[in-house]
Amino acid sequence: MNCFSRLLLQWYEQNRRDLPWRNQTDPYKIWISEIILQQTRVEQGKDYYLRFIQRFPDVLSLASAEEDEVLKYWQGLGYYSRARNLHCGARYVAEMYNGIFPDTREAILKIKGVGNYTASAIAAIAFNLPYAAIDGNVYRVLSRVFDVNIPIDSPKGKTYFAELAQQVLDVHHAGDFNQAMMDFGSLQCKPSHPDCENCCMADMCLANKNHTQHLLPIKQKSIQIKKRFFYYLCVCQGNDVYLQKRSADDIWAGLYEFPLIESETELSWEQITATPYFSHALHHCQFTLEHISPVHKHQLTHRLVIGRFFYIKLQQGAPQWPPKMKAIHKYLLPAYPVSRLMEKGIDNMP
Repeated sequence: MNCFSRLLLQWYEQNRRDLPWRNQTDPYKIWISEIILQQTRVEQGKDYYLRFIQRFPDVLSLASAEEDEVLKYWQGLGYYSRARNLHCGARYVAEMYNGIFPDTREAILKIKGVGNYTASAIAAIAFNLPYAAIDGNVYRVLSRVFDVNIPIDSPKGKTYFAELAQQVLDVHHAGDFNQAMMDFGSLQCKPSHPDCENCCMADMCLANKNHTQHLLPIKQKSIQIKKRFFYYLCVCQGNDVYLQKRSADDIWAGLYEFPLIESETELSWEQITATPYFSHALHHCQFTLEHISPVHKHQLTHRLVIGRFFYIKLQQGAPQWPPKMKAIHKYLLPAYPVSRLMEKGIDNMP
């Protein structure tokens, strides 16, 4: 065993987190946990994981569920393509492997939504196969310990760190090694203010020696944030409110929402009422605008969604909505999977 992996596993033995998906090798549960943790903090993900596993304890239970129910159990976690991919992946495993999770990295990679990191993590943790799983924690730890100034998001960097991770991997304890890297990066070698004074790697860490911790890891690309303006029309007719399922191959696909006017620029109420969508839908209706919500901002990786809700009360006439729009009793809204932004609109309905 090399010095790096020996120190890491010794640290892990003393500092490992008590997490609900640890201390077992069920590949299905490891898969669920890894997908949840892709874009979610561990503390937030724990409760979601427990609820999800309680309702869908195995591949077949998830495969046989309706998509709306899967999305409802995912509600609040964001990045809903993860839930749709899990559902699709479970159906694939049910059909191709009779519900028995595949036990090779190559086969795991064929499951929808599973990339190199997740396939390596499942293979190592569930089956102790000798694969290093490389995520942000791994890039950060390795770049600092070995003082690597190659950008992690460059082709050269990805190749270099993949080879380095395999070199330091303890092939006899691959599962513990990968989980140790996650915990070490989260608890010890943190993105900002790493605890270098109390670090087991301090003597061998080149970044600690060269005082370059704050510079690493290096990235070459900056994320360009695009603004999108979402104007929701909460149209009430008696106790009914109109709802549609978002079908665009885009953010929040498969979730439900109020009638929506999307724009790349900010619109006033007068501009919204002048849009073809609004004019067609409510042209022959009498209504009152009861309330306009404050602006709600929802940050995604590459987008900033700026949302606002317009609460409209119909007094007379029938709206001309697209075919898939439906009227539901407003007290039934909690049964539908919606985005976190839509939750705010529902919670503040007059």
